[in-house]
Amino acid sequence: MRFEFATATRIVFGPGSLSAVAPALREMGSRVLLVVGRDSERMKPLIQQLESAGLACAIFHVAGEPTIESVREGVRTAREQRTDVVIGMGGGSAIDAGKAIAALLTNGSEPLDYVEVVGRGLPLLNPSAPFIAIPTTAGTGSEVTRNAVLSSPEHRVKASLRSPHMLPRLAIVDPELTLALPAPITASTGLDALTQLLEAWVSVRANPISDGFCREGLPRIARSLRQACRQGSDIDARTDMSLASLFSGLALANAGLGAVHGFAAPIGGMFDAPHGAVCAALLPWVTAINIAALQSRAPDSEALRRYREAAVMLIGRDGASLADLVSWLRDLSGELGIPSLRAFGVTADQFDVIVQKSAAASSMKGNPIVLTASELREALTRAL
Repeated sequence: MRFEFATATRIVFGPGSLSAVAPALREMGSRVLLVVGRDSERMKPLIQQLESAGLACAIFHVAGEPTIESVREGVRTAREQRTDVVIGMGGGSAIDAGKAIAALLTNGSEPLDYVEVVGRGLPLLNPSAPFIAIPTTAGTGSEVTRNAVLSSPEHRVKASLRSPHMLPRLAIVDPELTLALPAPITASTGLDALTQLLEAWVSVRANPISDGFCREGLPRIARSLRQACRQGSDIDARTDMSLASLFSGLALANAGLGAVHGFAAPIGGMFDAPHGAVCAALLPWVTAINIAALQSRAPDSEALRRYREAAVMLIGRDGASLADLVSWLRDLSGELGIPSLRAFGVTADQFDVIVQKSAAASSMKGNPIVLTASELREALTRAL
């Protein structure tokens, strides 16, 4: 057995932990670029904290999921402001954009030199500028991962900028920041975290450390996601979801993902479809196809045992079966109002392109079994 494990230099978790930002910044720099999403209302307490500490703060907005061009613009802004610390605060998009900007500040300004698939894929040689990640959703786990997912509209695909140098210097995970999150976003991001935990759990790269995070995270989502959607002010449910999301990031960064995320990258690039919602729509059906393929071609696979254990963890009943797992995932998505892929404009005549792009996605490498083109099409058909 051989594996590696890497994560953010420091993680601060818990309600009220946002207050740790300014003291930590004193050790990193004094000129801050704050990368945020469309809604900057939740950023006001942080901005006031930075201003009270005498820190210069410029704000860069990311409208929607980050594109290669928006990252270029962010790097230009950071250089103009003489930025020495980058903070990404928001959902996965703001954090990924911040990570990319911090990396390019010290490695050259052109994202396509380093982006996978659509770029040159060169390695980042220098450590990123100090980067602080502060999630305001509970789903992506991006605060502890080593990559940034960027959209390339001209290629109609999403691709990653990826390097160990991109691990945040500090991750602040404060569940209080998620209290105002609307139920639909709570549902889609929560199911993204569930997908990441389940895919990392059955990944061919799973290891004993990532397994521990999955074992802790899956039951928390099972007991708290519905409640967080029903009553967003429930701090206990929000804390569970924030912790599960953090665990999902720690797991996926070290164990990889699978076919759901293999699909999500090209679908997200081809259609106006939020990443979490795409994963949520695909999860029950990809799980069913994976299980059927394993039963047919690898009946003694360790992944089948892991799927059975996941069924017990999620359903909370000894003896829960593989069929029970698929039914539970399908019922949960239905209960939380997750739309099908059709709602985002996906149609069957686009399956060939989606399958071709998905098969080449890096996330597919972690799937517990190599799926055939017909199996990939079947998963899409069921998710439609």
